Amino acid sequence: MRLSQYFLPTLRENPSEAQIVSHRLMLRAGMVRQSSAGIYSWLPMGLRVLRNIEQIVREEQNRSGAIELLMPTLQPAELWKESGRYEDYGKEMLRIRDRHERDLLYGPTNEEMITEIFRASVKSYRDLPRNLYHIQWKFRDEVRPRFGVMRGREFLMKDAYSFDLDQEGARHAYNKMFVAYLKTFARMGLQAIPMRADTGPIGGDMSHEFIILAETGESQVYCHKDFTTFDAAVNVDFDDVAKVQSFVDHWTSLYAATDEKHDEAAFAAIPEDRRVTARGIEVGHIFYFGTKYSDPLKCAVAGPKGESITLHMGSYGIGVSRLVGGIIEASHDDAGIIWPEAVAPFKVGIVNLKPADAACAAAAADLDAKLAAAGIEALVDDRDASAGEKFATMDLIGLPWQLVVGPRGVKAGTVELKQRRGGKREEISAESALARLAGAA
Repeated sequence: MRLSQYFLPTLRENPSEAQIVSHRLMLRAGMVRQSSAGIYSWLPMGLRVLRNIEQIVREEQNRSGAIELLMPTLQPAELWKESGRYEDYGKEMLRIRDRHERDLLYGPTNEEMITEIFRASVKSYRDLPRNLYHIQWKFRDEVRPRFGVMRGREFLMKDAYSFDLDQEGARHAYNKMFVAYLKTFARMGLQAIPMRADTGPIGGDMSHEFIILAETGESQVYCHKDFTTFDAAVNVDFDDVAKVQSFVDHWTSLYAATDEKHDEAAFAAIPEDRRVTARGIEVGHIFYFGTKYSDPLKCAVAGPKGESITLHMGSYGIGVSRLVGGIIEASHDDAGIIWPEAVAPFKVGIVNLKPADAACAAAAADLDAKLAAAGIEALVDDRDASAGEKFATMDLIGLPWQLVVGPRGVKAGTVELKQRRGGKREEISAESALARLAGAA
């Protein structure tokens, strides 16, 4: 992609309305534009990151055995009244009345709707267990939307819902999501820490939130140091109930808490050199709530002897759009964003220092074509701009790698390869650079 033909409205100065790093950098890097308070348009660069995160979430949900569907943003109010939760959200819920005077709402979550779908479709215990998920826009009318996409009113969320015959099965469904979440965040270059949490208006008696550490985080975090070093991508067979339980038991036995759940005495019992106190950002939340929704909504199946079994449920959320801001908060420097490769909008930025020079233009085009052939998308800065402006733009938008093409290097058959994280630079042959980026060297 040639930057001269792309839509990337960057800003040189920090916007006055942006209070935190991710909001400032997303506006400056041309990723989003505010439409109204807490509501954003996702511009091309931001949308590419959002889609990359969404795809990782989808792949790990599928691997866990969850099945994707898509529910509407608007829901009938009757379902929420049936569950007894219609008034729980108060003014955060956007209530709508259509031309036929029917009450609707813009969904803040989907427990009621998925339960209605399931109760109408599944009648026998033989069809259990199941976990259904979707990735859809939500709306919560925050009193004070702030911090950009970190606390907006409209947001993209993955929410999954498990259905089981009993508490034992529901616990395994919960544990599978626990493991899947750690794998999901690890793929994004994040170290997520599971912490026991309050259930809030979702309800239930078991809940964990997943926190990533960031200096600008909204929560104070206290945890065991092992959480900052363990391999979250460990291979766990989801069908092995005992192994999944053992994995979860281990990582919930170590101390981890935010302010709300912090126990100073328990934290003090950890050896001093293993205590971590930091700030963190919530990026995911899982809940087990038994029959809280299946009871009032009469979601039951026929058991082996024809008896009626009310189903046990859980729900599992990941803030997809929130993760864009969360990753920036955890991965940036004074010059701009530093994207992990798995979510970067482009893996490589090719900086053509002399686009009017035929040899430089040909060299940049050749690099772009060879990267594309290797399955690597690059953004080519072919603008008529100074070298300083081009370098600043590349650092701001945070692409993991930069290839610098200039007249001197073209004559020598070399390019400068820069890694955004750490800033390491090398003058190497174009072939070596391509091999490095393709993972062949």
